Amino acid sequence: MKRLTKIIAVAFLFSLVLVGCSKMNQENYNKIKIGMDYQQVIEIISNPDKCDAALGTKSCIWGNEKKNISIKFVADKVAFPTMKGL
Repeated sequence: MKRLTKIIAVAFLFSLVLVGCSKMNQENYNKIKIGMDYQQVIEIISNPDKCDAALGTKSCIWGNEKKNISIKFVADKVAFPTMKGL
C-alpha cells in the first residue's frame, strides 16, 4: 500500500511539472504584446531558457530549436516576438 501511495505521489508531482511546462503555448504567446515589460512576459511564460544581452537589448528564447518562443527586448520592453512550432 505504501508503494502505491508513493507511485501516486510521484505521478501527481510529474503532472504538476508538465502543467508548468505547458506555459509555452500559442494561447500564452498571443498574450505577449509589443511594449510589454520583461517581467510581464516572465509572468506569462516563466523564465527564459537563454538570454543574450548587449547595448540595452536582450534576446531571450524559451524552448528549443523545434518549439520555441523568441523575444527581442529593447530597454526591457518587447520589441520583436516570434514563435516556432507551437
